[in-house]
Amino acid sequence: MGHASHHSGHSAEVQPRDPAKIKHLLKVTLILAVLTAIEFVLAFTVSRGPILTTIFVLMTFAKTFYIVGEFMHLKYEVKLLIWAIALPVLFIVWLILAMLIEADYVHAAIEYIFG
Repeated sequence: MGHASHHSGHSAEVQPRDPAKIKHLLKVTLILAVLTAIEFVLAFTVSRGPILTTIFVLMTFAKTFYIVGEFMHLKYEVKLLIWAIALPVLFIVWLILAMLIEADYVHAAIEYIFG
């Protein structure tokens, strides 16, 4: 029985490591880790309330935009494209906050009227 060589047409070419890309990836990882560590420390040291929630939301947005900018490469795109993605997100967040605030007013009015 002979051994035949089977070749699928795909080459398994190994790319050399790019130190600049590795350094950049480590930098991004470090920045995200530091922001997450700050959130973690705040979660266990600061009392609950609107200020802590606001800090968490802002830090989450910062991490989100950083991740989108780096890993989806939007940081290197035309600024108009970035705004076309960021503005609807900001409007949706504004809508959610407005509805939460309005719901609080409605709840307070119902309690005042009906006891």
